[in-house]
Amino acid sequence: MNVVILAAGQGKRMRSDLPKVLHRLGGRPLLAHVLDTARELGAKRICVVYGHGGEVVREALDAADVTWVRQEPQLGTGHAVLQTLTFLDDGVPTLVLYGDVPLIGAPTLSRLVEAAGSGLGVLTEELENPGGYGRIVRDGDGNVLRIVEERDASDDERAIGEINTGFIAAPTAALKRWLPALGNDNAQGEYYLTDIVRLAIGEGMPVATAQPDEAWEVLGVNSKVQLAELERIHQHRNALLLMEQGVTLLDPERIDVRGELDCGRDVAIDVNCVFEGRVVLGDGVEVGAHCVLRNAVIGAGTRIAPFSHIEEADAGRGCSIGPYARLRPGTKLGEDVHIGNFVEVKNSTVADKSKANHLAYVGDATVGRNVNVGAGTITCNYDGANKHRTVIEDDVFIGSDTQLVAPVTVGRGATLGAGTTLTEDAPPDKLTITRVKQLTVPGWKRPQKKK
Repeated sequence: MNVVILAAGQGKRMRSDLPKVLHRLGGRPLLAHVLDTARELGAKRICVVYGHGGEVVREALDAADVTWVRQEPQLGTGHAVLQTLTFLDDGVPTLVLYGDVPLIGAPTLSRLVEAAGSGLGVLTEELENPGGYGRIVRDGDGNVLRIVEERDASDDERAIGEINTGFIAAPTAALKRWLPALGNDNAQGEYYLTDIVRLAIGEGMPVATAQPDEAWEVLGVNSKVQLAELERIHQHRNALLLMEQGVTLLDPERIDVRGELDCGRDVAIDVNCVFEGRVVLGDGVEVGAHCVLRNAVIGAGTRIAPFSHIEEADAGRGCSIGPYARLRPGTKLGEDVHIGNFVEVKNSTVADKSKANHLAYVGDATVGRNVNVGAGTITCNYDGANKHRTVIEDDVFIGSDTQLVAPVTVGRGATLGAGTTLTEDAPPDKLTITRVKQLTVPGWKRPQKKK
């Protein structure tokens, strides 16, 4: 099929300089969700109609499989689809979607195309309060006669509960006949796409209808309030899918997936966790409350204690991370690594069974196996202009409050005494200490506060 996505609306009610279709739902632009659905349908051609000043939309979501068509001026939905006709393949039907209706499902759209067959298909929905929507007018036998917009509807027509969602599937060759023939004699002075129903009936073409699987699929975004409502629907849907896959959520209403979350078996996630980008959690992973994970891969059996932040970092099997730990981009932990409370690791590799249990900074470092990093230890990786690397080989013991001034290497099996400031390589299998001699100053008095 051809897919046309209308994304030219200004979104004035959003009260934002950002184009409406670039506002985020689940951490991704609204239009990105619709593009994903079009690809899931196997669209032969995807045309996105964007408006004046919408070049930022094209820049944000440009892709090889997307044809961008500019609508200027913006004279209605029929006029918008008209701009795409030269790009559409006559041999397949055309499906019209909306860039600000992000939750529409591929199964619903497939059913719409199937219902349309070689005729015209319209996606409708029954609402208790249909205000604001175009109404589906049928004859006594239930056949669709026309779609009337609310502003143009009579009182009897406004009482109709079946509304037009805007989604249509139509023969492309017929669209190329109908759209140039549309008029704008209506309250808005616009060319309505819905007027093709009248033209199809005039030609004797059957008009079929289909309904969405869920009412929220056809909800659009016109304000920040509606965006927030759809965000909750989206997150609740994510939570249900995760639980159906076997994930334990301590509270399904308190999780935010802003991207893709891939979980193994027996994963448990506590409350108020945020997952951004692509996050992979292996079998048996436990994520404590209030954690943020972005573009991370976590090995099986690893436990992440509360209030930990992991960004563009990987952890091996059986690790213990947190609480209040931070793994920054470029961090790779081996198996059974312990990164404890208030420990920050950046652009470093930490091999199997090594530990930094509290109050440490490991940056731009290569840490070997079975290393113990004492409390208060830091790698001094920045000289004010350039970053330098620290190498800590296997079986090293680093005492508390140690500074490793990079570039420096700590040899295999070395021990660094507490309070050491290491500026030269430490030899393997030896104790290295850099301290001034302890002394007591006779007669010294602590300064007193002046009155």
